Amino acid sequence: MTPTRSRRRLLLGAAALALSLAAGSTAGWNMLDGAPPAAASASTAGPATSYDAATKHDAAFNATFEHRFAQVRGVRMHYVTGGRGPALVLLHGWPQTWYEWRKVMPALAERHTVYAVDLPGLGDSAGSPASFDKKTLARYVHGLLRDRIGLDSFDLVAHDLGGGVGFQYASQFPERVRSYVHLDYPLPGPKLPAAQYRTFSWHMAFNSQQAVPERLVDNAGDVREYLTAFYPQVAYGGTAFGGTRTRSPFTDAEVDEFVRTYSRQDVLRAGFELYRTLDEDERDNVAAARVDTPTLLLTATGSLAATRPTVAPLLRNITRAVEIPESGHWLAEENPAAVAREILAFTAR
Repeated sequence: MTPTRSRRRLLLGAAALALSLAAGSTAGWNMLDGAPPAAASASTAGPATSYDAATKHDAAFNATFEHRFAQVRGVRMHYVTGGRGPALVLLHGWPQTWYEWRKVMPALAERHTVYAVDLPGLGDSAGSPASFDKKTLARYVHGLLRDRIGLDSFDLVAHDLGGGVGFQYASQFPERVRSYVHLDYPLPGPKLPAAQYRTFSWHMAFNSQQAVPERLVDNAGDVREYLTAFYPQVAYGGTAFGGTRTRSPFTDAEVDEFVRTYSRQDVLRAGFELYRTLDEDERDNVAAARVDTPTLLLTATGSLAATRPTVAPLLRNITRAVEIPESGHWLAEENPAAVAREILAFTAR
């Protein structure tokens, strides 16, 4: 398929759907650990790729951080760790991976042992969890952090749909979470029905459809076109914020890393499943235990007033709420210095 044909096919299909909408395994714990997996096969990912493609030549990064893997209920989970001090766990959103935290990790590692996790089925994690609802994903993360890494307690930071996992983790395992930082994610639940959530952006409705996204975004070229078109829309000054921005907030290297992982068919599907399970997330969040853990809420510039009412009934101890200056949805990339300062000041309390 030529790039022009692919672009036309993707954009026309997505536009038509948006307009019409506007009118895993449960096996026991596997104790295998250790060596990184082989590069993804061409049958599922196009050209073979490596989990450390974005970092293997980064001497400064490799002096502090390393890639590790652990088996959790049939899912081989990937995470990146380094630093010294109290444990700090980072959960990513869509369409991103652990790599969204790359710019803030060095500052965080000066005072914390950092664990940047690829969610089950995403990034360089491999295998399918029992479900992609955020309550289930939180249990896989718990299996990694408690049973495989051995963390008793930690500070937790979560962005976007990873924030859905972060809330569920703090709700299910409150004794483990010293503090919680929730980045730019309205929570489906008592104040925000999933159906309403999907009206916030065309991509939320599109990604939620059964089979359609995979049929339109069906090769690595389509993945690149979709992501590069989407990233500026929700960046500072993008169309989602009433602007006209068309320039991506990400470097070519950052885009290449996200395209590398989402070009795997299983990872691409897993990303869409995060949206297809929003109705389950709404029901689970309504039923969840409220969280009294000290919480820092960070949002894009101009988003706090809309976001806070959706999370406050669930996160009942928001002790600080801040809009990150000159940042859209991609807080950790658009203003990493401000994000790192906020996290470090909060976890030092």
